Amino acid sequence: MDMSTADPVRDELLKSDQNFRELVHQHEDFEKRLSELAHLTYPNDDEQLEEITLKKKKLQVKDEIYAMMQQHAVSH
Repeated sequence: MDMSTADPVRDELLKSDQNFRELVHQHEDFEKRLSELAHLTYPNDDEQLEEITLKKKKLQVKDEIYAMMQQHAVSH
């Protein structure tokens, strides 16, 4: 998720919704770990499996974030 681009809905949810903040933080943590894994020259089997799993989890969290943003935009 690109946090450098201004988005009023996202900014409002970051201020007002603890669950949203936790999801964004989780997404950032997944992104950080995926970056670490991507820099490994010869990842072992466990690291490769972790990368696949993290990509799926990151996408799921991103979907939840965007669903919350969409719901918030519609309801306000």
